Amino acid sequence: RTQYEHTALLQLENVNSKEETSFYEGKRVAYLYRAPTEKKGTHIRCIWGRITRPHGNSGVVRAKFRHNLPPHAMGASVRVMLYPSTI
Repeated sequence: RTQYEHTALLQLENVNSKEETSFYEGKRVAYLYRAPTEKKGTHIRCIWGRITRPHGNSGVVRAKFRHNLPPHAMGASVRVMLYPSTI
């Protein structure tokens, strides 16, 4: 199989079917983490991504990130931004 390092699987809260994921397609996601060195006055950094498509039938979605997520991001939370709006 082929690995896609910039793609991650996300389980969204209160989304339990493939049909419910259509609202979130195209929405942006942000993975926030703390870095040891300070840049631009803060220790918090962000990796941006976008929800691309559903994965399976249980409400899991695929998200493509600009940079690969680090290994310690597995199981961590991401923030789903409710833009760009499609309605």
